[in-house]
Amino acid sequence: MVSLDNEKINIGISSCLLGEKVRFDGGHKFNAYIAHVLEPFFHFVPFCPEVSIGLGIPRQAIRLVLTEQQIKCVGSKDETLDVTGSLEQCAQEQQDWHRQISGYIVKKDSPSCGMERVRVYQHKMPARNGIGIYTRRLMENFPYLPVEEEGRLSDMVIRENFIQRVFIYHRWQQLLAGEVSWSLLTDFHACHKYIYMSHNQKKARELGKWLAQHHQLPLDEVCRQYLEQMMTLLTVKATKKNHVNTLKHIQGYLKNYLSRSDKQELEQSVESYRQGLLPLIVPITLLRHHFMHHPQQYISRSYYLQPHPKELMLLNSL
Repeated sequence: MVSLDNEKINIGISSCLLGEKVRFDGGHKFNAYIAHVLEPFFHFVPFCPEVSIGLGIPRQAIRLVLTEQQIKCVGSKDETLDVTGSLEQCAQEQQDWHRQISGYIVKKDSPSCGMERVRVYQHKMPARNGIGIYTRRLMENFPYLPVEEEGRLSDMVIRENFIQRVFIYHRWQQLLAGEVSWSLLTDFHACHKYIYMSHNQKKARELGKWLAQHHQLPLDEVCRQYLEQMMTLLTVKATKKNHVNTLKHIQGYLKNYLSRSDKQELEQSVESYRQGLLPLIVPITLLRHHFMHHPQQYISRSYYLQPHPKELMLLNSL
């Protein structure tokens, strides 16, 4: 039974990444960053589909094979062991708790859990173009759920993008858990507008325009389409250029309040960030400081200046 009784944000995770000895060889793949840095902010829900379908520990390794234009998951030594259907059914049966999580971290290269570039064998020659059977069905069932592999989290841009999406998706889930209204939906958009801009200026404008023009649609349909557009936009990695444009846009709210020297300092910090001389956290910290002394309601409600807990230090490396 999967337990989700926790106030932290729920994230599904491959059990081996938390040190559980569930791998085919009786070992684990403990990930220190996940356990030591992320754990204080998230409630990890461990799950191993291979163990769940009844494969023992230790066990024969399994792998993906391409046969007659169909990818199957079979035993590496005995291909009569076919667990394709069992893994797919396992993912189907987990849908209730999948709906209650806000992200999923999976084990790279795993024939059950890998998200991308999993080895697929054909005539004993592997090609890295597969997706783990369990994770493939998970992503088909929940196409907008943030999913990432633990190996890719070592990339600072991918790491920040994934965690940012988890927090936004969680806030979206909280919105839908209550009584949704046009007011709440437009407020949600306003609070995330600058985050959208940092990912794609054009798509952010289009999303705002689309929302304003579709009041005639049923609200549940608007929410469905909004989620699709929002999460598609957020999968585009934020760029330095877009961050600079967003920072300058926000800086405009302070033009009538800052002294010349404060303006110069702020502009220089943004320029130094653009040149790669300072991390993103520096101009953002300066903006937070100035808005503390010159509050602007619209900005205070925006998540751009603090998209996730500062203790995660995700903006310190961008």
